[in-house]
Amino acid sequence: MICHDGAVSDLTPPPKPGVGSWPELPEPLSIQVPDSHCHLDISYDANKHGPGLSVDEALRQAAAVGVNRVVQVGYDVASSRFGVDAAKKYRQVVAAVALHPNEAPRLAASGTFDQAFAEIAALAADERVVAVGETGLDHFRTGPEGLHAQEESFRLHIRLAKELGKTLVIHDRDAHDDVVRVLLDEGSPDRVVFHCFSGGTELAAQCAKHGWFMSFAGPVTFKANDHLREALALAPVDLLLVETDAPFLAPLPYRGRPNASYLIPVTLRAMAQVRGVGVDELGGAIAANTDRVFGTW
Repeated sequence: MICHDGAVSDLTPPPKPGVGSWPELPEPLSIQVPDSHCHLDISYDANKHGPGLSVDEALRQAAAVGVNRVVQVGYDVASSRFGVDAAKKYRQVVAAVALHPNEAPRLAASGTFDQAFAEIAALAADERVVAVGETGLDHFRTGPEGLHAQEESFRLHIRLAKELGKTLVIHDRDAHDDVVRVLLDEGSPDRVVFHCFSGGTELAAQCAKHGWFMSFAGPVTFKANDHLREALALAPVDLLLVETDAPFLAPLPYRGRPNASYLIPVTLRAMAQVRGVGVDELGGAIAANTDRVFGTW
């Protein structure tokens, strides 16, 4: 299993967030805003992650506060299959499929990367799959010995997204310069999303220059993350998305507790405050951006 700000792969399952204590539902939004990145499969895994939140319940609670749609994101073959199945079962769900950058070195070392990527490529062709991701580079958890495998995997995912005409969803942790380098070297797909945007104003400027979308999550509310708020203030509004990365990265005041799509209103309100605009105005722009990135569903 993986998360942006915690554990990676099935070798290191994430800690039980908040000892299984789910936050209360926030005040509902007055408009509909999608969650552009979540992991419903991990939220449901009660054995490893505290009391499970079923897909039905997660979607019901999200809809109750104005979060009408979600993008379920894969990080290995099993989670990608889960996403396709969920997208076929629930009209509110669409899927992204990929091998996470921290999966690539492990699969390469075991000699199973090619088979796993072939399965991802087959899943990606499904009409309910709107994106290839999350892929990218993670220099935080993978040492120098694994970076070549990560980059080769990233390049293959970029080519797959371009071949299928689908959005590319990027995981970028402590690797901003190399992510940009590989994107420009390969030629980026028409639609690129920096999931859980973690850069500052310099990366935001690069994204603005190339038309890459920036998806902000709970960390934009954390007190120490002034660089994220500065990037958010700089970013063009037509390149903004909002996400949870649930069940990880719950926004303040729920940091350390499990996250869910129903907490999108908390992050969105914080983003609107940073931008100095109304919540409805920003939410409407983000909803429209989400349709541009992933289509309507």
